[in-house]
Amino acid sequence: MTRAIMLQGTGSDVGKTILVAGLCRLAANRGLKVAPFKPQNMSNNAAVSDDGGEIGRAQWLQALAARTPSSVHMNPVLLKPQSETGSQIIVQGKVFGQAKGRDYQRLKPQLLGAVLESFETVCAGKDLVIVEGAGSPAEINLRAGDIANMGFATRAGVPVVLVGDIDRGGVIASLVGTHTILPDEDRAQIIGYIINKFRGDVTLFDDGLSAIGTFTGWPCFGVIPWLKAAARLPAEDSVVLERLVKGTGGALKVAVPVLSRIANFDDLDPLAAEPEVDLVYVRAGEPLPVDAGLVVLPGSKSTIADLEELRSHGWDRDLAMHVRRGGRVIGICGGYQILGRSIADPLGLEGAPRTVDGLGLLDVETVMAPEKTVRNSEAHSLEHDVALAGYEIHLGVTQGPDTLRAPIRIDGRADGAGSADRRVIGTYLHGLFSSDAYRRKLLESFGVHGGGTNYRASVDAALDDLATELETRLSREWLDGLLG
Repeated sequence: MTRAIMLQGTGSDVGKTILVAGLCRLAANRGLKVAPFKPQNMSNNAAVSDDGGEIGRAQWLQALAARTPSSVHMNPVLLKPQSETGSQIIVQGKVFGQAKGRDYQRLKPQLLGAVLESFETVCAGKDLVIVEGAGSPAEINLRAGDIANMGFATRAGVPVVLVGDIDRGGVIASLVGTHTILPDEDRAQIIGYIINKFRGDVTLFDDGLSAIGTFTGWPCFGVIPWLKAAARLPAEDSVVLERLVKGTGGALKVAVPVLSRIANFDDLDPLAAEPEVDLVYVRAGEPLPVDAGLVVLPGSKSTIADLEELRSHGWDRDLAMHVRRGGRVIGICGGYQILGRSIADPLGLEGAPRTVDGLGLLDVETVMAPEKTVRNSEAHSLEHDVALAGYEIHLGVTQGPDTLRAPIRIDGRADGAGSADRRVIGTYLHGLFSSDAYRRKLLESFGVHGGGTNYRASVDAALDDLATELETRLSREWLDGLLG
């Protein structure tokens, strides 16, 4: 039988995703056939799996760590928030429908069958499956019909390791509190815990470990320091954008307006890794920096809503001034649609049916359509004459005169649009900055040296560094039992 272990957290953003990725790489390095699994994920950072459907990019990264092809079954339920109260629901890689929060709670029991079916599929032929929970099992108000944490673990019979984040404070209370309020059946699934994101001398927390053991009876499987390698990996949750430090002093300043429904923002990670690039995430209430050479509008899960928000912050005026000063703009997916003359949603796919004016920086028009494009793509930059590889996830068809100056060719067809002076371009291709050759040519066009780093190799090296760190910090007895 395939062994399985599940990491659940005392809350969101405690580092489960990175720990699962690190354990997957550690198991793969020991020669095991390993795979990740997350029953339910909520993220607008999606990837196209190797079998052609949508999954969370975190599970795509974990599959990379496991050195196994990614599959829609690794993340059978993906929720993509479209508004404050509602999400698009992706089941086993395909659009299932849309639901508001309360409606989704009623829908979850119907999805458990798909989750268990996918888990069996992932387990087939594997020595080990490492499962990631979502949120916290202590959210007992959501326990009925749960498929993300204990509802899955108890039904599938998977033992649970609880992860607590000491950096945010209150880790003893969060672990002991979780033990206290869980029902007996759920509590019995937990076999131990891990303390994550520790800074300083670990021995200073010895009394804390003793207290947790006294209250819970759970063993500690390790105290993990703040993992520096994690900063070299794509982030899953847009909350990370709130913590990024501005002003790294690079020769080229690249500005990115942060909108509420930003999607696939890890498109920008290869630029952030360039020493000569100062990547600035611009928050509400801040103007676009006047010394930016390039503005990137990333993807969006709700294009019209993000366009309206962009205008409410005055960034439309800032962007127009940026272009008049000779600055350049790249729009990706939803950002490309925003740059056009209009966006029409006649079927109400993103809300009420309507047509709105875009920014008018590209002479194109977009019409939202129910057919969703989801595919991995081989591409070529017509601007810089270099090969690209990326993916497409989008609704809508964009047409207009500026498409005659398409900057990209995807699988033999023209994609995107460019202004007459080539200062504004848009494309539906995610991942173009991951091409070292494209990134080098782009930076050279600004008179900046870059693109010397093999970005994909650096991600792989970071995964190896994670595995090495975990191997030294986690309980040897527990690891040998799990990976032996």
